[in-house]
Amino acid sequence: MQWFYPFSISHAIFIAVFVLLYGAYIFRIYRLAKLLQVSAKGLWIKFALRSAYFSLLIVALLGPAFGELIKREIKSVGKDIYIAIDLSLSMDATDVPPSRLAKAKFELKKLVENLNHDRVGLIIFSTEAFIQCPLTYDRSALLTWIESLKTSLLPTTGTDFAQPLALAYRKLTDTTEVQKKAPQAKLLLLVSDGEDFGEETDKMIKKFEQSEIRIFTLGVGTEEGSRIPFRQKSFKRDASGREVITRLNRTLMEQIAERTGGRYFEINADKVETNRLLETINQIEGELMDKKQLDVAANNYYYFLLMAILLLALDVLFTVNVLRI
Repeated sequence: MQWFYPFSISHAIFIAVFVLLYGAYIFRIYRLAKLLQVSAKGLWIKFALRSAYFSLLIVALLGPAFGELIKREIKSVGKDIYIAIDLSLSMDATDVPPSRLAKAKFELKKLVENLNHDRVGLIIFSTEAFIQCPLTYDRSALLTWIESLKTSLLPTTGTDFAQPLALAYRKLTDTTEVQKKAPQAKLLLLVSDGEDFGEETDKMIKKFEQSEIRIFTLGVGTEEGSRIPFRQKSFKRDASGREVITRLNRTLMEQIAERTGGRYFEINADKVETNRLLETINQIEGELMDKKQLDVAANNYYYFLLMAILLLALDVLFTVNVLRI
């Protein structure tokens, strides 16, 4: 016989509590019978009955498996996903409270926690782009990197989409990256307010089109926009001294997604579409990464559970005089 669950400390505690409490009950009844000088044979009948269905419940909890083993094929399917997040100064704008970047980080952590079977990597960018975390299954490490994100990590304050696109393209098309059997289902999630001042973005998007790597875009911000906090108790100003207003460029983000076969989603002051984003990503069929044949036995706990219930019903329905006076 095999067992689905190992005997654990919780099972031992459960048994110990039963033995302790029922032992105290037996001792009390037996002592009372001795004082009254009467027979307590019924006590042992009850003890045998209750011990029997208690033991059957323990066996059922352990998951007994017997009989012929069944061959079952277990498949592991996943995708490679790079998240490129904008760390330009405009991501500190507060039109999406508490700030665009803070809200994006909060939603990305929830997203990453639910990408259970996918390798996920993190790219940070402004006018330059860097790998913050390579493709990994380690969710705790990735969540730590996301939590540490801030605009001061990068020395420049502008935005150039061509830089993260080029870096993600190189990593997603690199056949030597980490695993030789890497999944072929690959995509990029671009998180930004859409303000792009680069000149090579269109060229990089064409490469993604040719390689059939989809780009999903997550716009963060509002079309009304807001000022950009800069240093202490001040806001960023342009060369003429006027306060800079940063606005969500939804059109550009939609165009990038549409051209590469992806979809556009948005986080603003009124709506958060990361749940829809997660559903869409999960609907993409991943590549078969691993396949194993396992011997699987059926969990036959219900036989023991049924016998325990019958004995319990018998205990409730039929009474036995514990003390015969």
